[in-house]
Amino acid sequence: MQNAVERELEVKLVLSPERSVAVPARLSYFTDDPYAVHITFHIGSEAPVHWTFARELLVEGVFRPCGHGDVRIWPTRTEDQALICVALTSPDGNALLEMPSGAVAAWTERTLRVVPPGTEGALLGLDGALSELLTPLPADDLWLSDPWAQDEPQDGES
Repeated sequence: MQNAVERELEVKLVLSPERSVAVPARLSYFTDDPYAVHITFHIGSEAPVHWTFARELLVEGVFRPCGHGDVRIWPTRTEDQALICVALTSPDGNALLEMPSGAVAAWTERTLRVVPPGTEGALLGLDGALSELLTPLPADDLWLSDPWAQDEPQDGES
């Protein structure tokens, strides 16, 4: 059974130090994909923009700068509010987003209550899948036996 933790919020797309644009967004977390968080931006185009990255990155980014490459996250503060900055890089371009820290931290905390850190692997069923893959079948006996054993001379044969 899949559980979802979602939150609608307004983020700011920073265009320059003096100018930003409000963008509706949705944070999503699904228990059937327990290591990832998803952000969907509704930018007024035909299709929304989706980003997926490690939940651990967002958990850490609420408290201190983290990430490298395509996704970087860090907390900051303006005169009147605490923010989470998210820098996204893709072949199509770069984006700097500001999100309200309280809303992001509360949402992240909800995901941690649904799936505590360290328990994600149990939801994927990897142990059972690996066991099923690695359990020999009766036909595997042919492949596991030594095909050259019959070619060796028996005691007393030359």
